[in-house]
Amino acid sequence: MAEYSPGLAGVVAGESAISRIDFDSNRLIVRGYNLEDLTDTASFEEVAWLVLYGDLPTQTQLAELDATLKAERELPPQVLTLLREAPSTTHPMALMRTAVSALGTVDPEAGDISREASLRKAVRLLAKAPAILAAGHRYSQGQEPVLPDADLSHAANLLYMISGDRPSASATAAMNVSLILYMEHGYNASTFAARVVASTLADLHAAVTAGIAALVGPLHGGANEAAMQMFIDIGSPERAREYVLDMLARKQKIMGFGHREYKTGDSRVPAMKAVGRRLAEEAGETRWADIADAVEQVLVAEKGIFPNLDTPCAYTYYTLGIPISLFTPIFVASRITGWAAHIVEQQQNNRLIRPGHIYTGPEGRAFRPLAER
Repeated sequence: MAEYSPGLAGVVAGESAISRIDFDSNRLIVRGYNLEDLTDTASFEEVAWLVLYGDLPTQTQLAELDATLKAERELPPQVLTLLREAPSTTHPMALMRTAVSALGTVDPEAGDISREASLRKAVRLLAKAPAILAAGHRYSQGQEPVLPDADLSHAANLLYMISGDRPSASATAAMNVSLILYMEHGYNASTFAARVVASTLADLHAAVTAGIAALVGPLHGGANEAAMQMFIDIGSPERAREYVLDMLARKQKIMGFGHREYKTGDSRVPAMKAVGRRLAEEAGETRWADIADAVEQVLVAEKGIFPNLDTPCAYTYYTLGIPISLFTPIFVASRITGWAAHIVEQQQNNRLIRPGHIYTGPEGRAFRPLAER
């Protein structure tokens, strides 16, 4: 009889040359590089090329990617209409999911699933994702979208299109680090969902839409929003212990803390913590970082539970003035890179993903005609 592992825990579902977690050193390795090393000096654009193509770009390749991203940032009128006409109460993740699907209907290579076409479509999606989340948000506030600025980097442009103000160097650096750290993380729920869809030979937009749908849930991408709301509810570092102990007593899950893969701490957290703390100190508002640290102290002492990447990203985004409802769409704007790489990898050596299951329903039931029921 086949063995069953709830949540596929411990199940090896496939092979990948994109990333792995080195549990001995507690590091995330992406295409052979320690991801933390990349956050120190690399741009989002450089790491995106690495994830998509397998190697760090040359100067010429990086210039080509940068030019393509800038040329592809503007949204087609059909998608702008969709975002403008959506109810103002629509969650930005629903807008992101729907807009990405809609982009698949107007993409010039919509039906082409070749590696080359999929990578070109991935770059176009990467370029447009920040515009989707920013335009959707601004429409919901009764404002017009801010057009992208060709002089700004990918991270800076994301911030600019949300607020309409050119971001500072430190704000851009913080966003750049978060986008790199959120970019790729192995066979997580959304990536696996995207690979399952890709295994049917569906196109890139369909598979990415599936990834976004999986990321909506609070046990995956929505955790950064829930974590920030918790920090707001706590209000001050002094209240953290009482608040956390009460949640533990009621057996409530504390979002932004704990990770199935990391038992001694998420390897991506230190880099994000450092840039988030630096930004908070420059802004003169360290309360949210202090509350997060206080929550961490209680959880580590009481349960041995450490923060995951969602925690420092949450208070960093809040310090940047980003609305909480946009936290997960920003996650999407980064993770499209990893999804696309996995989609291409899946389809290059494909076999339809079709696992078995253990039936737990009734047996031997005899049919009764409708008149006798």
